Amino acid sequence: LCDWSSDVCSSDLDTRIIKIALATGSLAYAISLFMKGHIGNGVGMVLVCALFVLMTLQSMRMIMAFVNLRQQKMDDARKWLGRVNPKHLWPRRKGYWYFLMGSLAMEHNMNDAERLLKEALEIGLKQDHDKAAVKLNLAVVASAKRKPKLATVLIAECKRLDKKAMLKNDIKQAAPPTRNPQVMRMRGR
Repeated sequence: LCDWSSDVCSSDLDTRIIKIALATGSLAYAISLFMKGHIGNGVGMVLVCALFVLMTLQSMRMIMAFVNLRQQKMDDARKWLGRVNPKHLWPRRKGYWYFLMGSLAMEHNMNDAERLLKEALEIGLKQDHDKAAVKLNLAVVASAKRKPKLATVLIAECKRLDKKAMLKNDIKQAAPPTRNPQVMRMRGR
């Protein structure tokens, strides 16, 4: 039974299960429409089924957070991420949630950002350039904490992971403070 005061429900159905059930039901209905000869309606239901499958695999709120983050609308990205319950995400999606939260936390609290970014790496990210972006953010955190050796190691790992050179300019911007301690001292003032 549910205890609504603490937002804990022992019979709480995961939203993924509901989405999978809806996708399966719409696919079964589409097949029955095709078998009855209602081709147009069947095609429409296949599109509805595809929408349910897409909703199951992707969190629309996470997509909106990515879009707002790319447009540098940090407050909107923070709002969208706040609406996401990481318990209801697939494991790889949880990694991206931690990555986004860590990127946003870098503005305010480096310790929280470091914890969230390490959690993202621990859970796992699908693409190498995403792992490289996390390592680059961790290198920035390390240089802000006056740990140039760790920052240099992280930037080297970032270069190794960034095979398509998508983060080339960002790596160039993050590298000088790790090599020159004077730049870090000046930046810290």
